[in-house]
Amino acid sequence: MKFKYIYQQFFSHISIILVAVLVLSILFARYVENLVYENKAEELISYGKAILNDFQFSPVGNDQIINQYSSVLTGRGISFSIFDKDANLYSVGRRGGPAIELSDSEWKKVTEGQTVVVNSDYKRFGQEGVSFVALPYISHGRFIGGILLTSAISGTSKMISQINRYLLITILTALTVSFLLSWFLSRIHVNRIRRLREATSLVSAGDYTVKVPSSTFDEIGELANDFNNMVDKINQSMEEIESLENRRRQFMADVSHEMRTPLTTISGVIEGLKNDMIPEEDKERGINLVSQEAKRLIRLVNENLDYDKIRSNQIQLFKELIPLDEVLEIIQEQLSIQAEEKNIKIIVEVEPNVNIYADYDRLIQILINITKNSIQFTANGTIWLRGKLVNKETIIEIEDTGIGIDSNEVENIWRRFYKAEISRTSNPYGEFGLGLSIVKQLVLLHNGDINVCSEKGKGTKFVIRFKQSSAESENAG
Repeated sequence: MKFKYIYQQFFSHISIILVAVLVLSILFARYVENLVYENKAEELISYGKAILNDFQFSPVGNDQIINQYSSVLTGRGISFSIFDKDANLYSVGRRGGPAIELSDSEWKKVTEGQTVVVNSDYKRFGQEGVSFVALPYISHGRFIGGILLTSAISGTSKMISQINRYLLITILTALTVSFLLSWFLSRIHVNRIRRLREATSLVSAGDYTVKVPSSTFDEIGELANDFNNMVDKINQSMEEIESLENRRRQFMADVSHEMRTPLTTISGVIEGLKNDMIPEEDKERGINLVSQEAKRLIRLVNENLDYDKIRSNQIQLFKELIPLDEVLEIIQEQLSIQAEEKNIKIIVEVEPNVNIYADYDRLIQILINITKNSIQFTANGTIWLRGKLVNKETIIEIEDTGIGIDSNEVENIWRRFYKAEISRTSNPYGEFGLGLSIVKQLVLLHNGDINVCSEKGKGTKFVIRFKQSSAESENAG
């Protein structure tokens, strides 16, 4: 059986208010009723004590005292009776014999010198309500008799009934107000929950841009806030997944493109050699081309493996202090032949006594990749390899006078297999490859920083910053 939340809220509010009002009304009515009876009993006791006191100390006769009090008390709606030690009860100022009979327990209390008070004695008096008190008369330590005073409280009962009527009106008014208020609040909460439910349905359908009004006023508002945060994170995750998927597709396309060219060349040369379609004088050149393309494939595979190892922190660096001038001179010497083929001059400029704290093999790999990149995009120009020490940082600059990179594409060169437009149009190599992606990761593993600035048609400059080790700082000091 389905029981809607709005009705649960409504009935819970009404039930709580109803129980609270009823309990308070009953307690208040009982309190007022007891208060009326207690006041009436105290009044009767005070008159009874006055009469007994006059009996004991007044020189006037008892009959005269009884007559005086009878006329006074009758005017106040109070009657009293006299009883002796044998429990014979005599009414005063009226005929007909005893007015009441005391029970055994009440009589026992009286004979022991206690005052007996009885409220709302309906059965014995046949009235709406009555209070009576029985006071013992003790003389010289002996129980002689006593006096019993009675007063009807019909007027007081009417007052209590009127109070109960007002309480009933109050209860009905409170229930009406609570009904409207509970319905209003329940509708508000249900609407907020309904919006959350609808938003959840939209999210399950694939809409990750949905938002719901949130606040910190109550738990539902905090739930809405958490829901919005959850949707934001899901949206970010979906964007990342989409980006990764796009990068995966692009990577597969780039790898296929990179491998297709050398494989096509190798396949063509082999078919030509197999079918004697290549002249004898060109066979050696064809074999050399196959060898170069095979090495290119091997290099491509190794770079991919190297890149993945670096990204997953599977390589270990063995850092040491290395003279920077020696390293740059090695780079100059290793790449001199490639540079001369394109009429490029490599110049080394290093300040004296500059050391760098790095892994030697990885440092060579970084510098070789960047310098090769400069050679690739430079012709009939100059490449500078600079080294200096600035503010406890070893700075390496590799600057060329090549074709440069468009400012909108500078930050993209670190991407895996990124191809700039210039590489597709004017560059015979037609690629950046994995080299710069590996360079970026290796520099970060050294806790270093690398930046590039370039202007199309005016060249490119790479700036690498390595922090000094404690040993370098002591030597510099």
